[in-house]
Amino acid sequence: MSILQITPKLKIHYLEYNPQGSPSVLLLHGLGATGVSWILQIPDLVEAGYRVIAPDTRCFGQSTYPGGSVRIPDLASDTARLLEHLGTGPVHVVGISMGGTIALQLALDAPALIRKLVLVNTFARLRPKSPNLWFYYALRFIMVHMLGLAAQAHIVAQRIFPRVEQDAYRQELVKQIGQADPNGYRAVMRALAFFNIANRLGEIHIPTLVITGAADTTVPINVQLELARGIPSARHILIPGAGHAVTIDQPLLFNAHLLEFLNPSHQSLEIAK
Repeated sequence: MSILQITPKLKIHYLEYNPQGSPSVLLLHGLGATGVSWILQIPDLVEAGYRVIAPDTRCFGQSTYPGGSVRIPDLASDTARLLEHLGTGPVHVVGISMGGTIALQLALDAPALIRKLVLVNTFARLRPKSPNLWFYYALRFIMVHMLGLAAQAHIVAQRIFPRVEQDAYRQELVKQIGQADPNGYRAVMRALAFFNIANRLGEIHIPTLVITGAADTTVPINVQLELARGIPSARHILIPGAGHAVTIDQPLLFNAHLLEFLNPSHQSLEIAK
């Protein structure tokens, strides 16, 4: 188990694979998940020669919640401290959902740390137009405050993995959410609700790929299109047959696009198909 102790109350747990590989790829998970959620990406990245680092964000998994309010810049600062601790130099950063907001903040606060940026089913500002989506967000917020983390976890898992054959994925997500600190989880939910760097996207001059699951029911496609349009020269890819957990729904296709972007000389039969 690898731990970075940032303060007496704050420790960041992280997974590391192929430490002699280069360059490094930093994987930032979504709300409630952990670094383990990248399990279907890690082998392909290692095989391609990368050093892979997958931390548990503050409040989640085996990382701690030090108390008080949480802001997305705090989570980005934790990430920068981890990269400094590991001596990685500039890294490729891949963030999904909440992890994408951390990646965006890191790109603004410490652009020299990032080689390339991959933003997956995420947002610069979350202001959906659909009443149904507002109801879903409100329901999650109410449940996690009134009924607790476990009750909310089942609703989230069912929405992200709705198909019968995805039962194992639902159970794993519920398990991962259950590892979160309840107060920390609520604090991060509030931080995401207030996150807004939409007017700063033009400051990001890092090669960027935005990946969207075509069936994402958590972050609307139009929100992700606005994100891609706001970052100069960003590319946007829509992956069919994939929801919010595109990394699980379509891992082969997702990995192929990811590897091709990180190293354009990488040839993928999956993309060709």
